[in-house]
Amino acid sequence: MSSELTFEQAMARLEQIVATLESGRSTLDDSLKLFEEGARLTAFCQNALKTAEQKIVKLTNAENGDGETLSVPEDTMRSMGEALSE
Repeated sequence: MSSELTFEQAMARLEQIVATLESGRSTLDDSLKLFEEGARLTAFCQNALKTAEQKIVKLTNAENGDGETLSVPEDTMRSMGEALSE
């Protein structure tokens, strides 16, 4: 098994962190550590989604045979991320 974190694993951990923070049962120090971990995971997920977007644009451009650059709207990328995390 690869030791590299997947998008789905990062999203699952983010959901755990949010639930823990929302419960209010963590100490201040623990909450700060969880927040820091969540920030790192959020950056990881944003990067993964940006990479996926770039691949989609390349594939779409290659399929269309034109050099026109297409952009996937941010709300569409967010929806894709939510769908992948379910």
